[in-house]
Amino acid sequence: MFKKLSEKPVAEVQNEQVKKWKEEDLLKLCVDAREGQTPFIFYEGPPTANGKPGIHHVMARTLKDSVCRYKTMQGYQVNRKAGWDTHGLPVEIEVEKQLNMSGKQDIEKYGIKEFNQKCRESVFTYTGMWREMSERMGYLVDLDHPYVTLENDYIETGWWILKKFFDEGLIYEGHKILPYCPRCGTGLASHEVAQGYKMVKVNTLTVKFKRKDAENEYFLAWTTTPWTLPSNVALCVNPEETYLKVKAADGYTYYIAKALADKVLGGLAEEGKAAYEVLETYVGKDLEYKEYEPLYKCAGDAAEKQKKKAHFVTCDDYVTMTDGTGIVHIAPAFGEDDSRIGRNYELPFVQFVDGKGDLTAETPYAGKFVKDADPLVLKDLDAEGKLFDAPKFEHDYPFCWRCDTPLIYYARESWFIKMTAVKDDLVRNNKTINWIPASIGEGRFGNWLENIQDWGVSRNRYWGTPLNIWECECGHQHSIGSR
Repeated sequence: MFKKLSEKPVAEVQNEQVKKWKEEDLLKLCVDAREGQTPFIFYEGPPTANGKPGIHHVMARTLKDSVCRYKTMQGYQVNRKAGWDTHGLPVEIEVEKQLNMSGKQDIEKYGIKEFNQKCRESVFTYTGMWREMSERMGYLVDLDHPYVTLENDYIETGWWILKKFFDEGLIYEGHKILPYCPRCGTGLASHEVAQGYKMVKVNTLTVKFKRKDAENEYFLAWTTTPWTLPSNVALCVNPEETYLKVKAADGYTYYIAKALADKVLGGLAEEGKAAYEVLETYVGKDLEYKEYEPLYKCAGDAAEKQKKKAHFVTCDDYVTMTDGTGIVHIAPAFGEDDSRIGRNYELPFVQFVDGKGDLTAETPYAGKFVKDADPLVLKDLDAEGKLFDAPKFEHDYPFCWRCDTPLIYYARESWFIKMTAVKDDLVRNNKTINWIPASIGEGRFGNWLENIQDWGVSRNRYWGTPLNIWECECGHQHSIGSR
């Protein structure tokens, strides 16, 4: 039989215990008891103060508290400071909801200064709930003297760090393909993208790109993003794979990967008649620089205006034989591999999508949001005899974890920390860490470091730490490290 310890409700017992810990100033007792001992410093990864705490925060804080208590028991003096994350998109989106706004344009009409003031007022909405949760679960952390990301002291520390990177030549501005949310108007880091994938079914297009100066001959290329086709400037094949030139049962001559020919062309077969006849066999490299006619006039005009060669076949081993036709359409403004190939072949940079995710005036789909343009692209290409097929395709697609808008991969001017320049140091240091379990350090984290990309640190938003780099009209840049 268990003996009942108290007739009081649990919540009342809890509140009495919290009161007792407050009267004792338990955190100060724990820290003072180790005066003069080796310090162990804990700064909490700060929660966003304008959101309510949830059960996952209880779990995370239990783990944090366990480490601090354990180090105290080992004899360390454990100073532990709370923090509040008061900047960034979560705050902006919350204020946008309060003001019934729907994007950056509304913010600019309202006034950026006035909007930022509303953000400042909103960020501490739920601090009382956070404090109550922390006290009731016995989480010992200094909530009376927290670090706060909107305070100038904190911003100045960030400036000092960025200036160190700048002085060592590790910060640069450039175009880079980023996962981009057109609703929020900003790029997302890789860990943010990972939070928002959903399985979607979309119409993909297998498109007929007419070979230049050849009658009735077409490269068959496949895409899962029809809205990028007005920005097409090249095609890409795998240089080592086998490709066929075939006479198909529909009367056209096609270029296609041998490994995918049956899958793509098999439906053309009729009783007693094969789907296609092989006319010639190549390796991908043989097709390099073969030219084709622009799919859209706007892309041809853009290439001519930039005085750059475009609309020819390129080679890269990123092209696989698992889906599609083995020939990929290239739009350098809308994909990491596309961008790399664009640089390798000095292709024109064509970006017919604006910051809101709408097709621009140069295209036949001016003002249409990218995903809304997809069925129009399909309809137009079909009417012009440029569409071979539009198979449904199910795949994982990233959505903005904050507002649930489909992301697009989009070239943006951003500031980057050159992580690739320090990759060897990062990998070497990681191997000195005692990871528990070891598989995390060797696997997930280790693999991430091995494939590290330059870190996009700037955001095209309003409520955040100002970037501390000034640029003169002459091009000279200067980084400020303090107020």
